[in-house]
Amino acid sequence: MSRIGKKPVSVKDGIDVAIKDGTITIKGKNGSLDLTWHPNMDVTYDSEKREINVSRPNDQRQNRALHGLTRSLINNMVDGVEELFEKKLEIKGVGYNATLQGSVIRLQVGFANTIELPIPDGVNCQCPDPTHITVTSMDKQKVGQFAANIRRVRPPEPYKGKGIRYEGEYVRMKAGKALAGK
Repeated sequence: MSRIGKKPVSVKDGIDVAIKDGTITIKGKNGSLDLTWHPNMDVTYDSEKREINVSRPNDQRQNRALHGLTRSLINNMVDGVEELFEKKLEIKGVGYNATLQGSVIRLQVGFANTIELPIPDGVNCQCPDPTHITVTSMDKQKVGQFAANIRRVRPPEPYKGKGIRYEGEYVRMKAGKALAGK
């Protein structure tokens, strides 16, 4: 039995859950999220205990994998409508910066042109200063994907550490040719 899949998802007060035709809708103070789960899974909501349970029909490999996945996706939805998910990025390098213009984030990270990334629906970006970006949303997958797309523009390089990195990310530095021969 899946250790994650068999745990019930507890629903706090102020969060509404509706299950209909293979789709679960969760509404909270931050908004509403929908999920259509795989037809092999069975999702039930106990309104007295305020718990969502996910079960699988058998122990086939695909069903075991989907069991924990479905439960985790539902748990992330419940957490997201309660409190927003957040990823922070920092930009290192002389002249490297980010600016926000409407629904587009503009990155100047050492290329001849400015990179413009449109901000997806349901995702909020803030630039408290030119070298920091904060991505927030109630959808955990959208936050992680958009933060990864921003980082992919100029990942940190190992010789000087210039580039876009997650806040607190450790970048292993290399010595380079000048120090290698000594």
